[in-house]
Amino acid sequence: MTGPGGKVAIVSGRGVLPALVAAALDDPLVCAMDGFPPEGLAPDITFRVERLVPFLDHLSDKGIETVVFAGAVQRPRLDPALFDAATAQLVPALLPAIQGGDDALLRAVIGLFEDRGLTVVGVDQVAPDLVPGAGILAGTVSAADEKDAARAAAIVETLGPMDVGQGAVVAQGLCLAIEALPGTDAMLDFVAVTRPGLRLSPAGARGVLYKSPKPGQDRRIDLPAIGPDTVAKAAGAGLAGIAWLAGGALLLDRQATVAAAEAAGLFLWAREP
Repeated sequence: MTGPGGKVAIVSGRGVLPALVAAALDDPLVCAMDGFPPEGLAPDITFRVERLVPFLDHLSDKGIETVVFAGAVQRPRLDPALFDAATAQLVPALLPAIQGGDDALLRAVIGLFEDRGLTVVGVDQVAPDLVPGAGILAGTVSAADEKDAARAAAIVETLGPMDVGQGAVVAQGLCLAIEALPGTDAMLDFVAVTRPGLRLSPAGARGVLYKSPKPGQDRRIDLPAIGPDTVAKAAGAGLAGIAWLAGGALLLDRQATVAAAEAAGLFLWAREP
């Protein structure tokens, strides 16, 4: 159970990412939030947010020194009846973050773990192969695609201080959608439904999904992720490809994702700023 900084725990959510991170570590302790089981990985512990302090105590008892967050979660519905006394005392301090955006809440969560003497590291620190450097991994990027990606990147960067989302879709210079709380899949589903009614030139650029961490975001948690499902959604939305900030997004199952993009005729581009 050793890794960077001693014994390591993975605080996991849904999806394949926790299993990919676990494969890069030596027998980590896998801790799943109740209701958000990881894919292809059996949790050692399942915990609830209402009993966060006992969970943190358990990590200490297990000799955990380092924690990595991996996987997708949504804000859980909290049951007031399940709070223990110690965790209930944290609620007033956390309430402003809970009522804010995702980044504010995640910063607060990291702070709770660090207050217990735990070192929180990013996925890129324990599994760097999941974070591609700059380059085109599939397909061809046209000059028009480059312009759409630049426009989308500017939109994401501008909205970053508002703590809204990590993605945008731009086609022919027009913003078709921005990512909000429902996430990337919901954004691409929206584009797929609404695109036929838009007055886009049939001969023009098909559009780009761009993803990036928010400016100033703590990259130890909630990095954007791209996988085969993202490719399928982007294809369904009629886009030409997917671009992301090089070094700022996770590529899940690279071989399958690249193969899916090539089969769908989409490009994958880790873009330098």
